Amino acid sequence: MRIMLPAALALLSATVPATAHAATPIAGRYVTEDGAGIVTIGPCGGSVCGKLTTILRKRPGAADTDVNNSDAALRKRPVLGMPILSEFTDAGKDWRGKIYDPRNGKTYKSIVAKNADGTLAVKGCIAFFCKTQTWRPAK
Repeated sequence: MRIMLPAALALLSATVPATAHAATPIAGRYVTEDGAGIVTIGPCGGSVCGKLTTILRKRPGAADTDVNNSDAALRKRPVLGMPILSEFTDAGKDWRGKIYDPRNGKTYKSIVAKNADGTLAVKGCIAFFCKTQTWRPAK
């Protein structure tokens, strides 16, 4: 009987499914690391996305449209209101999707996670090389 009880408990624990962890929600308004704009993040169909909703500091000589986009059809779209984060899905401990940089017209793989202090760690990646920015909540 002593051998059967531990074996039964081991078998039972093996059949109980592991609890899936969900990433901390990232919806909200955030000031970009350089303080140039506010990105509003929220639901977007079946995923999460973020749009540039406020320009706080325009770079001298910067265009008002997406002039650096590799797709010529998108070069006339306004920067204000432009999708910056797209196709983000919950990956357990973080959110994974794409980030667009209108300054160079390139899209990168991205990983976003909410920090304990309410800021966002926003990574843009090429292969396994990533650059991280910290975006703070907008007031």
